[in-house]
Amino acid sequence: MSAWERSSTARVIAPARPRKLAKVPFVELADGRMQGVVSSGSDIGRVYVSSIAASTYAYGCSTNNNRPCGGARGWYCNHIRALIGEAVLQYGAERVARYLKVDLADAEPSGDSLIDAMFATRPGADHSGAAATVFSRFLRHLAYLELAPTTAPLPEMQWFPPTRAVA
Repeated sequence: MSAWERSSTARVIAPARPRKLAKVPFVELADGRMQGVVSSGSDIGRVYVSSIAASTYAYGCSTNNNRPCGGARGWYCNHIRALIGEAVLQYGAERVARYLKVDLADAEPSGDSLIDAMFATRPGADHSGAAATVFSRFLRHLAYLELAPTTAPLPEMQWFPPTRAVA
């Protein structure tokens, strides 16, 4: 561990395993949900925003223009299953299970065991409208990729006030 990592107030956690970003370019554990953006398998211009709520495992999946996913009717659709798989790759199955509060009992932590344990509780659909927030966060992440490389500070990334008082 480097000196920067030891002295940092935020823990630096390496991904569990590297992952490819073509199918699931964005996945996060935030706002009491596992949420992310999944590419459409049939239309290159369409993405799906999928989420699973912690504890209740309520699921939601819709397109980037708020049309409901046709596969998420009473079962986790392929987009949600892909999201779970990529979250396991990025964060590790144990961390995803802890965040979502999934009791795996004696099962080996994996994407499939997470899906089985969550769906055994018969979760319902989530109509909270989280898709707009998740998609907005994804677009914000993409905006940083368009910036030219620089060592100068970015104003929107300056979360902490300066150490000296300003008169």
